[in-house]
Amino acid sequence: MKMHRFEEIWLIFGVAVLVISMAITGYQAFAQGMAPPSHKETIDPTQVENTAPFDNPGVYQTGENEYEVVMTLQAFSFEPSEITVPKGAEVTFIMTSKDVIHGVNAPHTNLNTMVVPGQVQRITQTFHDSDEFLLICNEYCGTGHQTMSATITVEE
Repeated sequence: MKMHRFEEIWLIFGVAVLVISMAITGYQAFAQGMAPPSHKETIDPTQVENTAPFDNPGVYQTGENEYEVVMTLQAFSFEPSEITVPKGAEVTFIMTSKDVIHGVNAPHTNLNTMVVPGQVQRITQTFHDSDEFLLICNEYCGTGHQTMSATITVEE
């Protein structure tokens, strides 16, 4: 069977695009570590209050200008609901959910993740501007979903 010259060109072009895409994805995943985590931390969602560090949620300084925010999420609330950190601080959020899947988003920042019951989610954000940020749940979690929010205050 004889293929038309344009068919050969498009076939070669399509295969080349596929191979290049796979090479770029492989490079990002293995060389740059951009793959999803394979060793996820798990927790019993019924025992969150009795499991460290979630038995004492809050903001903790871990180094010079480095902070950890240990958070628990449950129906329509974040704990803690008010977070204060200094400007320029690198803040690592360590979160888990007690009940259903929640989404965590701070508009105008790169802070955006999903929190699944039974899993521990870690995400790091550096706040460069002094401001007050609203932390919202962006995954529908029930009838009171629209009231689920917290405040991040970044001070000088």
